[in-house]
Amino acid sequence: MYIFLWNLALLDVLMAVSLIPKLLSVFLSHKTLSFTECFVQMYFVICFGATEIFLVAAMAYDRYVAVVKPLHYNVIINFKTCLTIVASVWISGIMIPTITVIPVAFLPYCASKEIMHCFCDFPAVISLACADVTFYSNFMFCLAMVGVYGPLLFVLWTYCRIVYSVIKLKSAESRKKAFSMCISHVIIVLMYYLSCAMVYIGLRINNISYDGRIFIGGLNYFFTPMVNPIIYSLRNEQIKAAAQKYLNLYTLFHRMDKMPLAIHRT
Repeated sequence: MYIFLWNLALLDVLMAVSLIPKLLSVFLSHKTLSFTECFVQMYFVICFGATEIFLVAAMAYDRYVAVVKPLHYNVIINFKTCLTIVASVWISGIMIPTITVIPVAFLPYCASKEIMHCFCDFPAVISLACADVTFYSNFMFCLAMVGVYGPLLFVLWTYCRIVYSVIKLKSAESRKKAFSMCISHVIIVLMYYLSCAMVYIGLRINNISYDGRIFIGGLNYFFTPMVNPIIYSLRNEQIKAAAQKYLNLYTLFHRMDKMPLAIHRT
């Protein structure tokens, strides 16, 4: 599990590094970026996004084996298997932008040079090409549907099996322990796919402003990496104790600020 979490944390950092520095540069001073920079950013954003989708599915399989076959967990999910799964996830994530972004980079671009997004997203950039991009758009759409909803169906299948196995447990303590093992991953899956759905729906509403479209489009890439460490860190007892202590201190100081001060005159 910790090997998968380490890779998830690494992907969150890489996604932020591929977007935020250039985004800040554009907002603060430089309003432009080169053709090469744009496609390099697009390549890595798609790469890290696709890798994270496959990693979420791999983590679902890890939780499935841990709950459904706990006695065989160390045999099925051994170190060699973990490395094989992680390597397959990264190779799959690298291959998707390789077969989509690189061919598009050789198209002629003679339309407007303004990208209607906060970064070089595939649909926003390809719309600037002056050639027929129907094939590339349809191919990317089909690949995205397979790459996103294929892992989602696998995740749903694993959790159906997990719920069925947990229901058959006789002890309430065993059921509670099994659900606690999966709750963090369930939240991550729901958050990831709900944010994707919000982006998909929001960008198709016609009366949303340009700034609103940029906010909605960037939500999926900024919100999830920010929340992932918080969700998984709260499983650690020491971090939960520190968070509880901080909240108690904050509540105490907040109440003290609202207390009226009595002035005594001598």
